[in-house]
Amino acid sequence: MRILFTIAHFFNPSGGGRHASLAKDPRPRLLAFSGCMVALHQLYGRSQGLIDIGLRLAVPANQSQSHDIDIIVCTTQNYHLLDQLALPSHLYTHHRTTVEPMLLGFECQAVLRDNLGRYDYFCFLEDDLILHDPWFFVKLGWFSKQVGNLNLLQPNRYEVSPVGVMNKVYVDGDLLPRVTERFHNVQDQPQLMGKVMDMPVVFRRALNPHSGCYFLNAEQMQYWVDQPYFLDRDTSFIGPLESAATLGVMRTFRIYKPAPEQASFLEIQHFGTAFLGLLGGVVSLSPDVVVQKQKS
Repeated sequence: MRILFTIAHFFNPSGGGRHASLAKDPRPRLLAFSGCMVALHQLYGRSQGLIDIGLRLAVPANQSQSHDIDIIVCTTQNYHLLDQLALPSHLYTHHRTTVEPMLLGFECQAVLRDNLGRYDYFCFLEDDLILHDPWFFVKLGWFSKQVGNLNLLQPNRYEVSPVGVMNKVYVDGDLLPRVTERFHNVQDQPQLMGKVMDMPVVFRRALNPHSGCYFLNAEQMQYWVDQPYFLDRDTSFIGPLESAATLGVMRTFRIYKPAPEQASFLEIQHFGTAFLGLLGGVVSLSPDVVVQKQKS
């Protein structure tokens, strides 16, 4: 299988620090960005092996789940960290643009469209998202086979920390229905159920379809490109960043996420603790939450 990943990457240390991409210190962003790309190669690339100790020989491993992958990094106006990245340049292709930074996700859409017919999966990620699941595309393929290509399974984003009130939190919980109701109807097939290794798994229409990423098979990508609104650069869902990542697929597919009871069935890490840091302050804790006890 051939997989194309596009990554919207931006960093401006003079931007005022409101987002991680605008911080003065580039090191956290470098960790996130390099982690994003390295994980894609390590999890889904073909260069995977096993050491046969007796023969002192490295032999192939995971070849049934490894693929030919390409990564295209979309940047704008020289606001990027590619020159500071401690990774071989052959691991990715640099696609330069001059668009407004918040619109980089639309440039990724154009790159995906221009590569139709060459890949089996077409993917977009923001540059601070890290995959850890080698079975990720197996799960996506299973889901599409079960329920059809007009239903899109999105991963749950999460953050982790060894300290704080919780060790792991999923960050894209429900929005108020009015935020997305003009773009999709969550009452249309609101829930799907499946069984994986004898474990029931529930998938629900997402009141918050945003994940900062999407992963479309070739048929889904073609179907989206064929819609009259494809690449219209509509920014009416929350803001330009969220619209570029989510609005197009929300208008095109019924978006599902694994229910909270099995949130980890399909997930992706959001680097850092920006959301975790809200717990106990802006975000209150329900009585049912298990709080990490701190040792003095």
